[in-house]
Amino acid sequence: QVPCAPSQPLVGSESRRFTNKHSKKALKASLTLGILLGMFFAAWLPFFVTNVAQAVCSCVPAGFFDVLTWLGYCNSTMNPIIYPLFMRDFKRALGKFLPCCRHSGEPRPSAISLSMRNSNSGPRAATSLKNVL
Repeated sequence: QVPCAPSQPLVGSESRRFTNKHSKKALKASLTLGILLGMFFAAWLPFFVTNVAQAVCSCVPAGFFDVLTWLGYCNSTMNPIIYPLFMRDFKRALGKFLPCCRHSGEPRPSAISLSMRNSNSGPRAATSLKNVL
């Protein structure tokens, strides 16, 4: 018999936690994608069905067609609302650029630091995978 190493149960626990974390992320990504696609179809499907009906029978009133067109356009305004509601990374990126969304503890980047960061001049930190992630 070979005795079990004490680290083996931890490996299984860490593996389970890793899998659980990624399954939660995948579920949340699927939910966000489902909502985005659902909103897209709800906004644009009536327009396209009416457009085909208009081509076949010319029986759709112009005002109704305009309302459905604007319903499709409203889908574009819904995307910036849906993304921050469901995506933490999007909220963080938005918070860096919009003063109304920034937390009080976060420093505001100055124009000089932004230009130094975007240019090829100035001191650079050592690039490693840890710095990138």
